[in-house]
Amino acid sequence: MTTNNGEVRERRAEISRKTNETDIKLAFAVDGSGQSQLETDVPFLNHMLDLFTKHGHFDLSVQAHGDIEIDDHHTVEDIGICLGQCLREALGDKRGIKRYSSVFIPMDEALAQVVIDVSNRPHFEYRAEYPSDRVGSFDVQLVHEFLWKLALEARITLHVIVHYGQNTHHMIEAVFKALGRAIDEATTVDPRVTGVPSTKGVL
Repeated sequence: MTTNNGEVRERRAEISRKTNETDIKLAFAVDGSGQSQLETDVPFLNHMLDLFTKHGHFDLSVQAHGDIEIDDHHTVEDIGICLGQCLREALGDKRGIKRYSSVFIPMDEALAQVVIDVSNRPHFEYRAEYPSDRVGSFDVQLVHEFLWKLALEARITLHVIVHYGQNTHHMIEAVFKALGRAIDEATTVDPRVTGVPSTKGVL
C-alpha cells in the first residue's frame, strides 16, 4: 500500500497463540486479493471466513485446532481474538484511511448491515434474531462471540444488524460478506485524507 505521504507499507500481520484450549496460527493482509487458506476444526466458520476474505479483498491464512470435543466455542472465540489483533497491528497508525463504513448485503431473502468506525474505542452492538439455533453442527450463538472478540481486539466500533431473513445460513452469510466489505471500505486509503482521520490527531 502507498500512503498519502508516498511511503510504501505492507499492511499485514501474523500471530501464533497457544493456550490449553486452542492452538492458532493466523496471518492477515488488508491489501490482498481475496485468497484464503483455512484449516480449522469448525467447517461452517471456514466457509464464513472464506466469504469474508473474498468479499473484503484480503488475504487470510488460518491454522486452528481446539478442544472441539467440548464444543466449538473456544476455537471460534480465539480465532476472533487473533484476527482482531492482526487487523489492529496491520493498520498501524491508521493514517489516510477512510475510517467509517456502512454496508448492506443481501443474501436471497436475508439482509444484513455492518457499520464500522476504526475508532480505537472497542464497542459492539448486535441485532439479530435467527429462526434456528444451529446451522448443521454450528452453534449460532458463536457468531456473536466471534464478532465481539474481533471488535474488542481490533479496537473498532462494530454494529451488526440483520434486518430480516428466513434462512439462518443465509442471514449469517450476509453478515460475514458485509463484514468483509465494511472493513475493506473503512480501511481504504483516501487521497483526500491528510494524516489521521480525527480532529484529535490520533486514533
